[in-house]
Amino acid sequence: MSSTSEDPSGADVPGGEASSGYERARRALEEARASARAAGKSVGHGRASPIRRPRGSSSRRRWSGAGPDSRDPQPFGRLVGSLARDRGWEPQIAEGTLFGQWLQIVGPDIAAHAKPEALHDKVLHVQAESTAWATQLRYVQRQILAKIAAAVGDDIVTSLRISGPKAPSWQKGRRHVPGRGPRDTYG
Repeated sequence: MSSTSEDPSGADVPGGEASSGYERARRALEEARASARAAGKSVGHGRASPIRRPRGSSSRRRWSGAGPDSRDPQPFGRLVGSLARDRGWEPQIAEGTLFGQWLQIVGPDIAAHAKPEALHDKVLHVQAESTAWATQLRYVQRQILAKIAAAVGDDIVTSLRISGPKAPSWQKGRRHVPGRGPRDTYG
C-alpha cells in the first residue's frame, strides 16, 4: 500500500486520504499564488485581503467591525437627547418636564395644595390653595428647589415665588374706570 491515494478528481493526495472540495480549492489557490510569486507579482494584497495598518493610521477603514461605530443604530433616547442639545431645546424640555411631572417631583402632599403657574427668568411662580399653604411652602422652599434641581437639572429654576390664592375681582367686562368704585353695596 502506498502513502498516497488517488483523489476523485484524479490527483494524488499526500497522506493517503481523499480530500474534500475545500482542500482541493485551497491547494489550487496556493499553487496559483506560488506561480504568481515566481512571476514577480505581489500576492495577498488584493481587495479581498485586508491589509494590516499600524494603529493611528490616518486612512479610515471602510467596513464595519465588531465594535461600536457611528453608523450603528442608536437608542432613540440618545438620539433625541443629542438633537435637543444641538438645537438648544434643553431649557424648554426641562420646563415641560417640570410642569408635566410636578406631582412626582414635589410629592403628593405639596402637589395637592400647590401648582406651578409660570417659569420666567429661572423664577418659578407657584400658587398655593391657601395663605397657610403658601406660608408652609416658603418654609420648605430650599427642599423644593433641591427636588426640582435633581429632577430637571441645575440652573433651570433658581428661586420660587410662592403666592396665595387670588382675591376675587369685581371687574366686569373689558372696560374699567379707575377708582374706588361703589361703596354703598355693603350697607
